[in-house]
Amino acid sequence: MQTSAAAAAAAAAPTSSSSIVIIIKPPPFVSHLALKSKSKSKSNLFFICRCSSTPTPSAKLTQIIDLIDDDQDVVRQARRSSDWKAARAHLENGIVYQGRVEGSNAGGLLIRFYSLIGFLPYPQLTPSHSCKEPDKTIQQIAKALTGSLISLKVIHAEEDKRKLIFSEKEAAWSKYSNSVQIGNVYQAKVGSVEDYGAFAHLQFPDGLYHLTGLIHVSEVSWDLVQDVRDILNEGDDVKVKVIGVDRNKSRITLSIKQLEEDPLLETLEKVIPQDGSAGSTSDNAADYVIDPLPGLETIIEELQREDGIIDVKITRQGFEKRVVSQDLQLWLSNAPPNGNQFTLLARAGRQVQEIQLVTSLDQGGIKSALQRVLERVP
Repeated sequence: MQTSAAAAAAAAAPTSSSSIVIIIKPPPFVSHLALKSKSKSKSNLFFICRCSSTPTPSAKLTQIIDLIDDDQDVVRQARRSSDWKAARAHLENGIVYQGRVEGSNAGGLLIRFYSLIGFLPYPQLTPSHSCKEPDKTIQQIAKALTGSLISLKVIHAEEDKRKLIFSEKEAAWSKYSNSVQIGNVYQAKVGSVEDYGAFAHLQFPDGLYHLTGLIHVSEVSWDLVQDVRDILNEGDDVKVKVIGVDRNKSRITLSIKQLEEDPLLETLEKVIPQDGSAGSTSDNAADYVIDPLPGLETIIEELQREDGIIDVKITRQGFEKRVVSQDLQLWLSNAPPNGNQFTLLARAGRQVQEIQLVTSLDQGGIKSALQRVLERVP
């Protein structure tokens, strides 16, 4: 039995053989959306498709078609609202989404998210694309990605402003970062080079470059580096060591120089020979006094105030061929202790001084004492 809406449609249908009215009852989930529509008949809803050569439909049929258009708008709005809710859920829960690339523009990729279209800025792409095809521009890479599915995370969802932003980098971090540990060594490709260091893309076992870390200027070489660009250039293949992972901030810190032994430790006896040359003290010059490096005298005084430190004195000094740092550096030598005597090394510019530490502390205790002193000394 036809409903009143169907009957009205049938009554409104032209009798001409050139005009056809099709009445289709939608599935139940669409019918309940009519409760929010302007339709007077809320218990049943029909889609009416009209094919006619008649240029002007009757006023009654026009009214019915308008009613159907209103109901279709309700369906579309409900679906968009539901998809925005899903986008916010993805954002809050960090869900990885397989998004289809619908196209691109000057700033990034257009991504399909159910009925919505979001945006993936080019800087949020992982380096795997550019490293795989280094000769292509980002626009060429984007064009080739159209129609493909890529793993993404929602990083911004604001329905009022219709702002839906995705990141492939965040999705890659979720998948690959747990395998990155301090001490790991990777083959890497240098990305952008800045005044403060260089970014390097880590190559994973699948051959792709999923994550990026920073090589600070101080970790590029044992030599003092004035300009990173003198040593590293974009596209260079390098080997790097992971020296820091900040999982809260999604940051990886890398080093090139720590894959090599400090040259000073390899050539210490050439820099500070045991025979008393190169400005070192000797038994024949017991009254010889070595002036501490700038800032070292205060550190020595503070060390002597630490419990377990019996005596601290500078015993030898020498000069390196290279400049590692203009600032004062102080660390515990890896030379084995002689009884209760340990060796500290101080370095600034090309100058190196050896410090003899007499103590009842073990190596761990000395490191803790050094840390406390360095925190107190400005």
